[in-house]
Amino acid sequence: MKRQFKYLTTSEEDLEWGIYLSVAGSAKIEPGTAYPPRGEHPSEYTFDWKQGRILREYQLNYISEGSGIFENRHGKFPVKEGSLLVILPGDWHRYRPNKQTGWVEHYVGFKGKIADHFLANSVFTRQQPVLLPGIKEEIIDTHLKIMDLVEKEQPGYQQIASGMVVKMLGYLISFEKQKGFSGKPIAKVIEEVRFYMRQHLNQEINLEELVEKRNIGYSYFRRMFRKFTGVSPGQYHLQLRIMRAKEMLVSTDKSIKEISLELGFQTIHYFSLIFKKKVGVTPSEFRKQTTIQPRK
Repeated sequence: MKRQFKYLTTSEEDLEWGIYLSVAGSAKIEPGTAYPPRGEHPSEYTFDWKQGRILREYQLNYISEGSGIFENRHGKFPVKEGSLLVILPGDWHRYRPNKQTGWVEHYVGFKGKIADHFLANSVFTRQQPVLLPGIKEEIIDTHLKIMDLVEKEQPGYQQIASGMVVKMLGYLISFEKQKGFSGKPIAKVIEEVRFYMRQHLNQEINLEELVEKRNIGYSYFRRMFRKFTGVSPGQYHLQLRIMRAKEMLVSTDKSIKEISLELGFQTIHYFSLIFKKKVGVTPSEFRKQTTIQPRK
């Protein structure tokens, strides 16, 4: 592959968008080659191994081939094929490929308040700056699309390319979440229970009994379910029931009492209380807000 990179300008509209790219590039570093290459990049991006560098932006650098090392103030981290380096603003760092292997890198730099929001996720930390999603077509494909956009610089390319960066961040979070479940029996149990919940929206479920029938301890299941979905099993089932209630309020003429009974809530008062807590308005207010009024 040929070495390619581009430093990007931004307009006021790009800045107001909330996330914008500053650089994107790819390079194949042959074994034994000096790194980083001299004289190719602006001074704020250039560094040598002895001094390292500090950036004023976020960078994601995906290593699709080869191996090396990444270092910041929190330690030294091995880099291997399928690693992704997460560089945060203000964080001193340095990295390089092993002389014996070289590497192939695909990087993108970006800034913005929306970037600040997404990179605040616990997956992206200074303490663990090297993620290992492995060789993923989704990451390579997304980066290729970004490179195509920045190469052409057609109107609005910043908005589309920055959306691609958000997509890549989503992939990374998803890959990290999936690591603890791949090939494990608990993943199958979680899927079975989620399916059971969707089939039984009209009733309360004894989750402990349901899980124990599958020879899994409930406390372990609950912990892994929360890790898998982000919420507890009970809250997950409740959210499904509230979602169904919203659908029924919009698409049927059933009374609120009928809906609450059909979804297995003990009383209409309890249903209204839970609905308002989750949605922010009462069922009747929600129905009024989402009903299209006929023109006069």
